[in-house]
Amino acid sequence: MRSVAVVLGTRPEAIKFAPVIRALQDDPRFEPVVISTGQHRQMLDETLDAFGLTADVDLKVMAPQQTLSQVTYRSLRGLEDYFAASPADAVLVHGDTATTLTGALAGFHLRIPVVHVEAGLRSGRLGSPFPEEGNRRLVAQVAALHLAPTPGNLANLLREGIAADTVTVTGNTVIDALRWASGRAESYGDPALADLDSDPRRIVLASAHRREAWPHLPQIGRALARIADEPGVRVVVPLHRNPVVREALLPHIGSHPGITVTDPLPYLSFCKLMGRADLIVSDSSGSQEEGPALGKPTLVLGDVTERSEAIVAGTACLVGTATEGIVAHTLELLRDRAAYDRMANAANPYGDGQATERTVAALAHFFGLGPAPEPFVPDDAVDELSVELARTADFART
Repeated sequence: MRSVAVVLGTRPEAIKFAPVIRALQDDPRFEPVVISTGQHRQMLDETLDAFGLTADVDLKVMAPQQTLSQVTYRSLRGLEDYFAASPADAVLVHGDTATTLTGALAGFHLRIPVVHVEAGLRSGRLGSPFPEEGNRRLVAQVAALHLAPTPGNLANLLREGIAADTVTVTGNTVIDALRWASGRAESYGDPALADLDSDPRRIVLASAHRREAWPHLPQIGRALARIADEPGVRVVVPLHRNPVVREALLPHIGSHPGITVTDPLPYLSFCKLMGRADLIVSDSSGSQEEGPALGKPTLVLGDVTERSEAIVAGTACLVGTATEGIVAHTLELLRDRAAYDRMANAANPYGDGQATERTVAALAHFFGLGPAPEPFVPDDAVDELSVELARTADFART
């Protein structure tokens, strides 16, 4: 039996790791240990609880008004101390957070193989998203096994010199989590949304919180207010708890009669809300994957994304952060049924619900405990070169 340390600290990591943790717990070949840094305290615990999971180890690194460096330092110190006392056969990290980076470094420093789930995402701009783009590039340099969600992510890794035989294309486990969560929520999680099912208006689900969006939050707020002025439209904003975000957005959206502002919602309730929404306007990375999976046109706040597959497939669109651009794109979808249907019916490039199975199979193969899984290939591939790269490692040597 192989001991696998699953390191997480944020709500997105908990969502995307939850199906994997559950599968590892059910597999007699593995003994998973869930280690939480506590980078997102309340939201992390709520999300793990929704999946019936708890952390085996809690490092409790968060303190008021910490800098990124302080979070990173405390996480790395705690993880290295834990691994020194309790060695693992592999360290699983996910994505691109401070927890991801420190989990990878701690494993690397102690010569424990690092497995990077959701590997290979690239925006091409080191500062956007910040610090995530830098974190994910750094993790790629020390990982022993790279689990890439899409063929395009594989292509990114190969361009950076990562050996093809260390990469498996799995699909994104967020699709597995979303399918598990579908229909499980009893409510929308906030009394202000209790009337949502009986509300005849079209629902726009909106959010903004990324650091690179902070200078533009007032204009995003003004855009949401103008969208809510449209007859027959209701905007719902589960507002991030960060004071910078709240202070910038609330003056523009807090008192608008067509906008419902809530605190961040529990994961199951948020999935229910996404299912009720007609379209999504957000800078959230998760929304760019979940929206396409649910057939919800997704307008991405920004001018660059590391999730280009949805843009190419046509189910998502970059709309920038300027008020006029956000309003114009949103109202076009609300007013033009043909434009809306084109996005709503575009192919989902992120998974078929089998990413967890491939992830566990790839991990077993890494340890010589089973065959390599067949890579995920989107049904309606938008990049034939990337598909070919996913099918054969030999391509990397040509």
